[in-house]
Amino acid sequence: MGDEMTAEDKLMLMRCQLQLQKAQVENAIVIAKTKLRQRDREVVKKVVSTPLNRRKKRTIWVRKWLARRPDLGQYAWLMDELKKEDAKGFCNFLRMGCQIYQEILTRIEHRIKPKKSKYRKPLTAGIKLAITLRYLASGDSYHSLMYAFRVAHNTISKVIRQVCDAILVEFADEPIPCPEMPDEWKNIAKHFGDRWQLHNCVGALDGKHIAIQCPRRGGSLYYNYKGYHTIILMALVDADYKFIWAEVGSNGSAGDAQVFNNSELKEAIDKGVLGLPDPEPLPNDDKPMLFYISADDAFALNKWL
Repeated sequence: MGDEMTAEDKLMLMRCQLQLQKAQVENAIVIAKTKLRQRDREVVKKVVSTPLNRRKKRTIWVRKWLARRPDLGQYAWLMDELKKEDAKGFCNFLRMGCQIYQEILTRIEHRIKPKKSKYRKPLTAGIKLAITLRYLASGDSYHSLMYAFRVAHNTISKVIRQVCDAILVEFADEPIPCPEMPDEWKNIAKHFGDRWQLHNCVGALDGKHIAIQCPRRGGSLYYNYKGYHTIILMALVDADYKFIWAEVGSNGSAGDAQVFNNSELKEAIDKGVLGLPDPEPLPNDDKPMLFYISADDAFALNKWL
């Protein structure tokens, strides 16, 4: 009977066994954590020692067909031909005449003048402006412009930003001249009548959706009915398509009428401070008619619209 264990002894033995097992488990956890830390250090060391930003070695310095740009690119032969033989074609190609193109080039040339390089001949200011204007006029992709002008697409992406910044800085102090006096509006109306047979018309109004990348956290604010993200350019133009008034930046989800109703132009018309002339009869008529703006059915019909 003396060798038999009491209940208290058995309970004590079980506690010791549990403590031993617990200690073994904790020891195993410590060993596992140590191994994980060591492995993590090795991984981090390997990642740090590997240059992530190391550029791939160039296989081609300049593609051969790009190097033929001075002889075969659109700027070298097409624009020169259009300039000499087809003024209307030049205007259609860049959406501006040769004279205006040369004026812009003269004014911003010092801002986009290329830096000399001993490795290759840099792009001239003229081809930079031509690429940018063609991009703005047609909306072609960088790759499409690359094959047309024989300039690499990654270079084009930098050129367009540079030229746009230069134009903005150079022309920032020259706002669009919106007429303020009745005689100025009458001159516009006369030109509309002579060219388009729209008598007493003082401007054509419409909105243009300009595609953009969706701003961060923009949601559907800039998502338009055409299925992409845009901002809206609302413009009033004369008989020669020249801007009289413009407002840009409204979110693409808004309609043209909504943008116009919230604009300064609409407010000025409602308050009667736009300077529109008094009603005058149409040709071969004796009943006075208000001067008006021409627009499509996206806008609400009005006495002056």
